[in-house]
Amino acid sequence: QVQLVESGGGLVQAGGSLRLSCAASGRTFSTYGMGWFRQAPGKEREFVARISGSDDSTFSADSVKGRFTLSRDNAKNTLYLQMNNLKPEDTAVYYCAARTPNIRVVPQGNEYWGQGTQVTVSS
Repeated sequence: QVQLVESGGGLVQAGGSLRLSCAASGRTFSTYGMGWFRQAPGKEREFVARISGSDDSTFSADSVKGRFTLSRDNAKNTLYLQMNNLKPEDTAVYYCAARTPNIRVVPQGNEYWGQGTQVTVSS
């Protein structure tokens, strides 16, 4: 069982930055693939980025490449999403997810999810 708690969301102007954190419970955090999804009002949940549980390789959606950076600190059981040059279209609830062996772009139904954190980008 893994419990995930996101933090770091808020209101920011376009071009600004935020860093999201996802604190995970459990002693096997380092073995989980981790990732972020987001859901805007009236839209389906969409993949943002993921990091491997085996080699820390990362993969991001085209919409955030070059702006968002994903990292993890296994000693702190924490996942981070550094978001730079934010745009109004990044406005959404951001969800942290965990899955073994890895997060897939399309949720598989066996992920652990956090409760979400709101990110609002004003123009």
